Amino acid sequence: MTNLTLKQLTYFDALARLGHFGRAAEACAISQPALSMQIKDLELGLGASLFERSGRKIALTGFGEVFSERVRDILRSVEELEALARASRNTLAGPLRIGVIPTVAPYLLPRVVANLTRVHPELDIRLRESITPTLIRELAEGRLDAAIVALPVSEPSFEEIALFTERFVLVRPHAERDEPVPSPERLAQMKLLLLEEGHCFREQALSLCSLNPARPRELMDASSLSTLVQMVGAGIGVTLIPEMAVPVETRSAPVSVAYFDDPQPSRTIGMIWRRSSPIAPQLRSLSEVVDRPSPAG
Repeated sequence: MTNLTLKQLTYFDALARLGHFGRAAEACAISQPALSMQIKDLELGLGASLFERSGRKIALTGFGEVFSERVRDILRSVEELEALARASRNTLAGPLRIGVIPTVAPYLLPRVVANLTRVHPELDIRLRESITPTLIRELAEGRLDAAIVALPVSEPSFEEIALFTERFVLVRPHAERDEPVPSPERLAQMKLLLLEEGHCFREQALSLCSLNPARPRELMDASSLSTLVQMVGAGIGVTLIPEMAVPVETRSAPVSVAYFDDPQPSRTIGMIWRRSSPIAPQLRSLSEVVDRPSPAG
């Protein structure tokens, strides 16, 4: 067997995860033919096939499945070595991979990135926006250094620190602006528009209204808060959004915003990272730089 290279293992891991040569090549910032050649050389060096190819579809072979697990361990170890080197400098420098959930990213990131680059100009911040389950998995696998999510995550291998708490607000058509704010029980009977499955904010909204997540819904769910607000503006129903989203999402839609009576529904936003991370102390310090967005009102 010829010597394996870290580059080959990185390309293999991307292809194994994404299951598509084009997307894997894009993720690795190389051309598709170059990626294909590296995978072919890897298979020749190993003397075994890693992928089954059927037209445009690819799948890991039995050996490829086992190989993929070992490769992920190797890449995670390499990433931890890089983090260890950064930790030895007692300062945050170099690449820092942060994941953020979609109901936070557009509203918090501009300020977070500005603050981080001001306090730590030597950082190379790399952002990843995705839903909580994906961020948790990538954090556990070492593909992220930290993530900003809704707490609690309650994962023993993660450390989590609360950043701030924010309220949920009701968004309804502008014509309904003077009507009483509905109770959670009344809200459950209304045309409540929600984010699609996978978003933690959806589960929080369902919990507020004591709705069964498994219950079939006739209304269309949306992939973004922006779409939800626009649907409300079109008179389709009402929705809930986090307070930080109000200034951005309601400025171009004919909607009104209302706050619930006490106890007001809310969520806690926090930062999580692996307890075993060599840069855990620096991440703990970095969390202090993340400011709460200005209240909507």
